[in-house]
Amino acid sequence: MRALHADTGYLLYRLGLRSGQLFNTFLQESGLRLRHYAVLRLLATCEGALQRELSARLGYDPSAIVGLVDDLEKLGFAERRPAPDDRRSRIVVLTEDGRAFLRDTDRAGQEVTDELLAPLAPADRETLHTLLLRVAGNGLA
Repeated sequence: MRALHADTGYLLYRLGLRSGQLFNTFLQESGLRLRHYAVLRLLATCEGALQRELSARLGYDPSAIVGLVDDLEKLGFAERRPAPDDRRSRIVVLTEDGRAFLRDTDRAGQEVTDELLAPLAPADRETLHTLLLRVAGNGLA
């Protein structure tokens, strides 16, 4: 029987838990959690997205997206607007306050990643990132 740490899937799971813990600790003061941060980061890459698109791209349950966007709206970091091509639909867009929050937290977010990956040399970090992108491109992204 293989040891638990011989299972790559388990190691990825544990690394994900540790990453989430570090990011949630970093975000604690703002009242946000990693899931909020992920929505903000995704919105920063587009001109707005339907809630169902956010759900699909982030892999979150649609009902969770509603609550996350509600929270971000209360903070003034995101807002729902009529979709330009379908007035019955609403898109979620990042506000200027949301952009400022991301700018203000960018360095601290990088420090969290640096702490998580401290055992790795810079070249190994880049290799890990490249490999994770390849795996994520296989149905996880």
